[in-house]
Amino acid sequence: PYITALLFFGLVLGTSITASSSHWLLAWMGLEINTLAIIPLMAQNHHPRAIEATTKYFLTQATAAATLLFASVTNAWLTGQWDIALMTHPLPTAMITLALALKLGLAPLHTWLPEVLQGLTLTTGLILSTWQKLAPFALLLQLPCPSQKLLIILGLTSTLVGGWGGLNQTQLRKILAYSSIAHLGWMLLIVQFAPSLTLLALLTYLVMTTATFLTLKNNKATNINALATSWAKAPLLTATTPLLLLSLGGLPPMTGFLPKWLILQELTKQQLPATAVLAALTALLSLYFYLRLCYAMTLTMPPNSLAATTLWRLPTFNPSLLLATSAPMAILLLPLSPAITAMMNL
Repeated sequence: PYITALLFFGLVLGTSITASSSHWLLAWMGLEINTLAIIPLMAQNHHPRAIEATTKYFLTQATAAATLLFASVTNAWLTGQWDIALMTHPLPTAMITLALALKLGLAPLHTWLPEVLQGLTLTTGLILSTWQKLAPFALLLQLPCPSQKLLIILGLTSTLVGGWGGLNQTQLRKILAYSSIAHLGWMLLIVQFAPSLTLLALLTYLVMTTATFLTLKNNKATNINALATSWAKAPLLTATTPLLLLSLGGLPPMTGFLPKWLILQELTKQQLPATAVLAALTALLSLYFYLRLCYAMTLTMPPNSLAATTLWRLPTFNPSLLLATSAPMAILLLPLSPAITAMMNL
């Protein structure tokens, strides 16, 4: 327990250093502390898949961190500035954007994310999908003049790959990885026009993903077939999970509709109707696999279907305070959108 507490402290410390730094070396140091703190958490389950996932994660994060350091040194060489707010040269800015895209798992630098997430437990997967996105996003929001075309290409590619990649999957962790890529693509589309809107999208994504991971953990489900028996374990939770998945897909009247609606509105205001239309169409791809999960969970109930066998039901105690707060927030916050937008100064 002491080591786990120390590692969690390392995660918080790394993210805090990166988020509060204005100097590239400090930001890089925070990202490295963050990576080194999560690696023992990923490898604690001594399974070949977990070790493989940890190795892949370490290599990609080390590559991204090295690229970021190289770009910041190049910037200091070209302009004499180490300050994040004074990035003026387009070459280091583009390199840093790509390094952060690799850290986040944005398409086309996304291939490590589904593989890594598949090798982890649901709890570590939750940390990787939520907390580990905060530090790179803090840096993306601080970049003064990122390349508009590069961000839009990365954003659209991510929404497309995030929708397309998840269609053929049966493993829930891979589906959630592709869902994560698609959501991050939406945030990247808008980061240069309305940073506060990116922050709102990130917060709703964190709430919805937390609720989804905790629901799957409660049901001990790791593939689609295992969802079919979840009604016997937790009937009320099984009733709310389809709403949660539709919220992830961005359907009204759930919370997930709010950021998508505001992002499409902002893109239209910025004279980018084609980008808005493409983003909205790629959201349909994601919606298909969320509907697939809903179908597996609610409409294939054993013993009528032979897709899943009912497991032994052992008495388990799951601490559910976080699930009990995140699930209603992920479903019911849309009516509060005027208050939320006023608070975020949108």
